[in-house]
Amino acid sequence: MFSKKGLLALNPPQRAAAEQIYGPVLILAGAGTGKTRVVTTRIAGMIYNDIPPSQILAVTFTNKAANEMRERVGTMIEFEKAEEVTIATFHSLCVRILRTCIERLGYKKSFSIYTQSDQLGLLRRIIVRKVGKDENLDPKLANMLISQAKNTGNPISDQEDSLINEVYRTYQRELKQLNAVDFDDLLILAVQGLEENPDIRKDWQRRFRFIMVDEFQDTNHLQMDLLRLLVGEEQNVCVVGDDDQSIYGWRGAEISNILDFERFFSNPKVIKLEENYRSTNTVLRLANSLIRHNIDRREKTLWSSRGEGEKIRVIAMPDADTEAEFVVGEILECHRIDRRSYENMAILFRMNTQSRVMEEKLRESDIPYKLIGGQSFYERREIKDLLAYLQLFLNHEDDVSLLRCIATPPRGIGQGTIALATQFSIDHKISVFEALNDLEFLATLTTRAQNAIEEFVTFIHRYSDTVHTKSANYAAMTEALTKEINYDEYLKKTCKTPEETDNRRRNVSELLDGMHSHFEKSKRGLRGFLDSAALMQDKENEKDDGGKGVSLITMHAAKGLEFPVCFIVGVEEGILPHSRSVEEGNRAEERRLLYVGITRAMEELTITWCHSRKRYGDKMPCQPSSFFKEFSKEEIIETDYDTLESAPVDEEFASDYFSQMKDMLSS
Repeated sequence: MFSKKGLLALNPPQRAAAEQIYGPVLILAGAGTGKTRVVTTRIAGMIYNDIPPSQILAVTFTNKAANEMRERVGTMIEFEKAEEVTIATFHSLCVRILRTCIERLGYKKSFSIYTQSDQLGLLRRIIVRKVGKDENLDPKLANMLISQAKNTGNPISDQEDSLINEVYRTYQRELKQLNAVDFDDLLILAVQGLEENPDIRKDWQRRFRFIMVDEFQDTNHLQMDLLRLLVGEEQNVCVVGDDDQSIYGWRGAEISNILDFERFFSNPKVIKLEENYRSTNTVLRLANSLIRHNIDRREKTLWSSRGEGEKIRVIAMPDADTEAEFVVGEILECHRIDRRSYENMAILFRMNTQSRVMEEKLRESDIPYKLIGGQSFYERREIKDLLAYLQLFLNHEDDVSLLRCIATPPRGIGQGTIALATQFSIDHKISVFEALNDLEFLATLTTRAQNAIEEFVTFIHRYSDTVHTKSANYAAMTEALTKEINYDEYLKKTCKTPEETDNRRRNVSELLDGMHSHFEKSKRGLRGFLDSAALMQDKENEKDDGGKGVSLITMHAAKGLEFPVCFIVGVEEGILPHSRSVEEGNRAEERRLLYVGITRAMEELTITWCHSRKRYGDKMPCQPSSFFKEFSKEEIIETDYDTLESAPVDEEFASDYFSQMKDMLSS
């Protein structure tokens, strides 16, 4: 149960943050500074000091974070009291508010909340009614554009009479007729309800006299509006966050909320948590040297009592394959010689495309791994699209691949025709492809459908003839295929954002590079390549084993995690900082992203970059990230792969190495 010992266990700034209960408080919690401990101790301390738990509201971003916070508070005070504290996500809080005021906004109290699948179903029905003969609109794209418009308050299109504007207006009108709201509406309507109804606003302000918000750097303008409406005259509001870890601007987070906190709540108490409990001072000094180049930030300097630690290696690699082989070799050595578990190691990268070669090398070395914050390379939509074509060229009986190919991109063969072909194949116990070639079936269709099917079948036969030729360069063939089906344009139409388009295009490029490499090294042909890809997908299924293995993780997904040994790979200009982010003026956010990556490392950190990378089979030169110029030279050792490979082995190290190998083998 809570006692003053809990406060005494905190360092002085942590204790000051936990004890500052009244008035506006901004806790700047640097990476690894014990933020969660401070937040939970603060809540427990408030209850210990006779503040009714029902008057305390703590807002988080995820249900997982809310549950963890409640459990930790429950270990510090009586569980019954912890249960009385309202610990909620923004969306669940908005639902509670709307149950008290939504009738004043023209809805019934028993409103429904539409999930994404509900939204897409409604949008599909609207689009079918609205689109003209020569127009098309993807429901997922429409949903994304509508969500962006709602969250930013910006118009969805400059043209008032555009198709997307008409779909948006119809969607909102029909949603209201159905007495339903979507997740974006929850925030919009809660803010509207509190703004337009002072009596309800006062009720909520009286109910929650003490408000806390976690991960404040990730809030958007709507969440900030909600907070300002909920905070009463006493201004007992405490926000916790780190502007240096604000990396979600691309999805609406506004760093100005934390940078300009004084503009929203006057004369706040600002408390900095700078003692880091995660990393060595070498890692922290490197992170500090980088992030101080951001102009708009709140000054803080991380430090640790964990000692100096090893210098960070920055290693130039000749190419991506060598980079992956080197990293995997280092992981094997850490595991076998240093006896580190695979779970203590992580490979971090800027983009999902960078995982392919790492996954393959880990699998070749039989090292277990788990992909955090993304799909396995061969499970990605665009990769499965192209692999479906290749499978179909080799095997016309593959109905699943055929149905995917017909729709990707669409070829004028409608859903009704596909349903008829599928039923015909079931009735006659033949494949769908055979059904498409069957004269009896074709006779039941319109001339237009027959022509579309004939064109598709001819296309499949042409490529099938190529892949069954022993000397066929299936990598070059697949490259030609992507151009013939205009897959690049299809991606552009179906992706939600320009960044998603870029990522999926890079994935296609990675697939082609992998195919070129396989074609050069293996004599097993296209079937051998597809078998390898299938095994990689099987690896993804195997990974549901309690999360064992090396972590492969994007830097966006790494926030909040920590690993004794980290490798940050592919740190090149155009990748980190990402070229699109630089063009859009988001260089500072890219710097924060690398800062987040660096501060995941507890003990050992290696950063690599490549002189060249393959793109569509050709070597393209790369440049080291311009962020390297901002690193403190005292904290790093700059070297390259050739130097490391040619360096003589230290006698003491060799003796120790063989001694450990001997011990390992004998055990």
